[in-house]
Amino acid sequence: MRNICLIIFLLLPFLSAQADTMVVEVRIKDHLFFPDEIRIPADTKVKLLIKNEDVTAEEFESYELNREKVIAGGSQAIVFIGPLSIGVYPFFGEFFPKTAQGKVIVE
Repeated sequence: MRNICLIIFLLLPFLSAQADTMVVEVRIKDHLFFPDEIRIPADTKVKLLIKNEDVTAEEFESYELNREKVIAGGSQAIVFIGPLSIGVYPFFGEFFPKTAQGKVIVE
């Protein structure tokens, strides 16, 4: 019992940090991102929940965010970004870069 209490006590900071993470849902539909502009506060870790509603795969990619993630058609993925400085961080769909474009605006 004592060990269980110690384990719970040691894990509490990690659990509360995850609970404080901002979650933003992004959808991929018809090879477009919705929303295509994501506004977040500076110095905040953000969890992007990306749902691909298309039947084809798409790769969420951003050189500025240093992130890339392939998301199969009809599935979803999680991408963590931040904390970030104030600025604009573009992202795009690697497989359909002419249509799947967006940006993270950090204020």
